[in-house]
Amino acid sequence: MSAEITLFVNPTAGSGRAAHAAQPAASALRAAGFSVRSVVGADAPDALARLRTAVREGTGAVIAVGGDGLVSLALQALAGTDVPLGVVAVGTGNDFARAMGLPVREPARAGRLAAEALKEGRVREIDLGRVSGAGDRSGAGDGAGGTWYGTVLCSGFDSRVNDRGNRMRLPAGRFKYDLAMALELAAFRPFPYRITLDGGPVLETEATLVAVGNGSSYGGGMRICADAVPDDGLFDVTVVGDCSRTTLLKVFPRVYKGTHLGHPKVTVHRAAKVTLEAAGITAYADGEPLGPLPVSAQCVPAALRLLA
Repeated sequence: MSAEITLFVNPTAGSGRAAHAAQPAASALRAAGFSVRSVVGADAPDALARLRTAVREGTGAVIAVGGDGLVSLALQALAGTDVPLGVVAVGTGNDFARAMGLPVREPARAGRLAAEALKEGRVREIDLGRVSGAGDRSGAGDGAGGTWYGTVLCSGFDSRVNDRGNRMRLPAGRFKYDLAMALELAAFRPFPYRITLDGGPVLETEATLVAVGNGSSYGGGMRICADAVPDDGLFDVTVVGDCSRTTLLKVFPRVYKGTHLGHPKVTVHRAAKVTLEAAGITAYADGEPLGPLPVSAQCVPAALRLLA
């Protein structure tokens, strides 16, 4: 393994926390005897191109310093390679780090753990989802192979809230998405889905949302696929059925504890390949827009080497 480690940094993540978090992470790595260089792009495509160059030139590991968006970008360069990923989670959601049992918003500790894992060879092989059929994110897909994701692919009510929030200029921050949710609730209706699991018969159903989980949570701790295990070779597919507004308002808060899975309107399937079809629905994965349905997601076993 090369002694040079790449810090992959999003300086704007977590309202600027990542720029500060890179310093203790770099110090921990240098104290363990590694040399460190940073990769910071002008935008996502530039950052990904620079990271791919570092991987191609033989970096010993990549430490992503930022949130789920940056981790997702790193996956596009690291999936299927021997280069391990470490995560210093200082973004807004940090669902990837939570799912993998890594520190959240503790950059010095996360840096030390990554350095120790490198020194001791502690690497966990985890599955990733690979999506085809929707437009790849700008600069993130690899063309032939689709887009990789580590946590949850979502579609339906939650993705419509994201769509509306992304179109709104005001208000700022979390209030924007609170307002977007209220507006989507006012226009709420279930969506007619066609769901195919592992090439089986098509399931036609009315659903509020469908989430395909490699990890357990999205949206900063909403455990939509609470029982998902990221190294079992299967997705957990959570289908929230044709809820009324009243039922949705009662069920949705339970997602933070994962207790929504026991509600009669919620079903969970397990599959290695999932195809979703529905009109007028955007798919999101790791919080990033992929494009309109239909999409197909394949669970690829041991696609990523993670510093554990």
